[in-house]
Amino acid sequence: MTSNTALDWLRLPPIIPNEQMRQAALQRQAQLTKPPGALGRLEQIAVQLAALQDTLQPGADQVQISIFAADHGTAAENISAFPQVVTSEMIKNFAAGGAAINVLARALDAQLEIINLGTVHSTDTLTAVRHYHLGAGTANFLHSAAMSESQLAAALNAGRTSAEQARENKQQLLIAGEMGIGNTTSATALACLLLHAAPALLSGAGSGLDGNGIAHKISVIERALAFHRMHVHSPLEALRRVGGFEIAALTGAYIRGAQLGLPLLIDGFISSVAALAAEQICAGSSKWFIYAHKSSEAGHAHILKALNATPLLDLAMRLGEGSGAAVAVTLLRMACKLHNEMATFAAAQVSGKKQ
Repeated sequence: MTSNTALDWLRLPPIIPNEQMRQAALQRQAQLTKPPGALGRLEQIAVQLAALQDTLQPGADQVQISIFAADHGTAAENISAFPQVVTSEMIKNFAAGGAAINVLARALDAQLEIINLGTVHSTDTLTAVRHYHLGAGTANFLHSAAMSESQLAAALNAGRTSAEQARENKQQLLIAGEMGIGNTTSATALACLLLHAAPALLSGAGSGLDGNGIAHKISVIERALAFHRMHVHSPLEALRRVGGFEIAALTGAYIRGAQLGLPLLIDGFISSVAALAAEQICAGSSKWFIYAHKSSEAGHAHILKALNATPLLDLAMRLGEGSGAAVAVTLLRMACKLHNEMATFAAAQVSGKKQ
């Protein structure tokens, strides 16, 4: 892959979380009216956010949710339980406020933006949607690279823009979600290249494939890997060859968020594959990742292991859209409230643990 000045920003290092603030948050936790560790991972979340947000009063009240949508050329290989038109139909549903992520965003009072990076069916009449027009979906990666270099750069920069917008608007947390028929196949192929793993290990049902459908999906990915593997010498090239516009945008959002010091709440399988790509492209980005939930998609456990990640929830979700991450926001909010508002032993005049 040739050098592209549009991607020079990927070389910027992520901000290093504030270790002194983490230690101060740990000290506060030790003074709160509870046995040490009694709130379990809620304590860990608050301490992590304190270090990431550089404050002893961490919060998750201001949240931006950015949904990136795009079509995939490999949908022509019948690798999804749903027809390709569903991508644009769901974008319309997002714009009308009827999808799961809309309901969750309203419940959280979160800022929601919808981004169409490139679909077969136009959604240009939807004023609530930001359009990038990168193409009518990616190319079928069985026959060529999914994206040109310019398309990859534009998709990564779309994610960068959303992260910068969140930082400019003083959001405390960014959730990047995705929608695109065929994108579990793309994400699985990308994960196979990044982890040097066999498709059978990482392939799952996606939007609802049966056993025969999963076997066919594995076959398609195996053929794609055979076609591309010898040309892949970097995670960025792996992303270009088998990724999707929306997966690249997620990756860009995660890298830029880490460079800006913005905590990022990672959703399920596809988002985690993008997080893995982000970490491999820009080492240290993962220090800014909080993993929301374990997807029921077969390969997610392997991706989480590669990221040394322990998700907060396990609800057997596999919807995408950033929905699992949105559900986890309430957990983060409770962790912060407990950290910020509980009395200390001294203030409450409660005796501490015997020495």
